Amino acid sequence: MATTIIRKPASFRLRADLLEGLKKNAARENRTLNNYVESVLLDIVYHEPNNATKTAIEEVMSGKNPQKTYSDIDDMFNDILNEKE
Repeated sequence: MATTIIRKPASFRLRADLLEGLKKNAARENRTLNNYVESVLLDIVYHEPNNATKTAIEEVMSGKNPQKTYSDIDDMFNDILNEKE
């Protein structure tokens, strides 16, 4: 069963540096600017994070686990491993 997707023309005013970045990204992926922008927007509009990501976002937003900084990588890994126990 073939599905027809209706597209409507739209016009946007973008910062010049943003437009150039979009063009470079599209060219790097060998895609048209229109196709690239449409796929980026589709991902933003329709992407639903998984449950683990939702939980992590809620944890960060709640302030339950304040951001920590480490000067020693071993301390960081010890904290990560101890959290899972």
